[in-house]
Amino acid sequence: MSPNASTVPLNVLVIVASTRPGRLGPAIADWFVQATLPTAAAAGTTLDVADLADIGLPLFDEPEHPSGGTYVHEHTRAWSQRVAAADAYVVVTPEYNYGMPAVLKNALDFLYHEWAWKPVGFVSYGNTSAGTRSVQMTKQVVTTLKMMPIGATVALRIADSTQDGQVLRSAGLDDTARRMLLELTRVATAMRPLRTEPDSDVASVPGPVEGLRLTIAQPDDLAELLVLQRCCWVQEALANDTLDLSPLRETLDELRESTSTWQLWCVRRHGRLVAAVRAQARGRGWLIGRLMVAPDQAGNGIGSWLLSYAEQQAPEETTHYELFTGHRSTHNIKMYERVGYALTYADDTPDGSVHLIKQRQPTARP
Repeated sequence: MSPNASTVPLNVLVIVASTRPGRLGPAIADWFVQATLPTAAAAGTTLDVADLADIGLPLFDEPEHPSGGTYVHEHTRAWSQRVAAADAYVVVTPEYNYGMPAVLKNALDFLYHEWAWKPVGFVSYGNTSAGTRSVQMTKQVVTTLKMMPIGATVALRIADSTQDGQVLRSAGLDDTARRMLLELTRVATAMRPLRTEPDSDVASVPGPVEGLRLTIAQPDDLAELLVLQRCCWVQEALANDTLDLSPLRETLDELRESTSTWQLWCVRRHGRLVAAVRAQARGRGWLIGRLMVAPDQAGNGIGSWLLSYAEQQAPEETTHYELFTGHRSTHNIKMYERVGYALTYADDTPDGSVHLIKQRQPTARP
């Protein structure tokens, strides 16, 4: 862990998980914030309340799987940014028929990587069980999203803990909330390195935009990588007027098999997979392939930055870099030519493709 990890301010997102008229959720969230605000302020922790009634997410309506991080709707992008910015979560939830509210399940399902490696605490409320059965159901979902439920919880029986739509405050109840926040922030600090610290699989390479994290592709990345690949090569299919492109036909098993002969790197931004590339030695050449950047991230310099990184990973004996692209992919060809690649000919150039080579300069060696 970084020696300064414990001093970095934390952002806790308090999620109000009920939307029905006459709900108690906002009042209970307000009590939690007021009870814990002095403790949070002393530690530099920010408490941000996200009321799902105000956020107004529709029933899940994204065409792509959330693990791909490719969002077409502005409401999803806004929710993604809010969730990704948090270091930990407090879910204020009632219990509906022994389970969580549908609006909470929907809000969780909209995203995937934004939730990962962060702790979550619960403030539940209800009648007989004080909402604890809702919490138990929610824990099954959040652990699948790689979140960590903490041990400390707050459970309020409505008849005992509220009056006229407000929480009946007491020193003991306020202390329970404070202790939960302290445990939550302690766990959030411990888990932060899982999201932010470099390790043996992470490249400490400055990127062209904030929030980028470059890693060697792991088995858990491959399904998401395949989704990104298909999304990116739709543009190539349109540019070259053909769907007969291997990146569009590749299966997950084939992608998994390719990892035995190719080196693959993934780039995430705030947890979302936004770019990838692969490379392998071919004689004295270093073949770079499947360079891709999510369409909504294009134009930020990520592609040329990632290409440069892939070049730097070439073995010492490499004399040149090479790659292929569609013969009508003029945008790609211009980008490659700008960074020193030249069109050439090769016997094994696939139909409909062009071959580009860049000589390796001695100063380019890592």
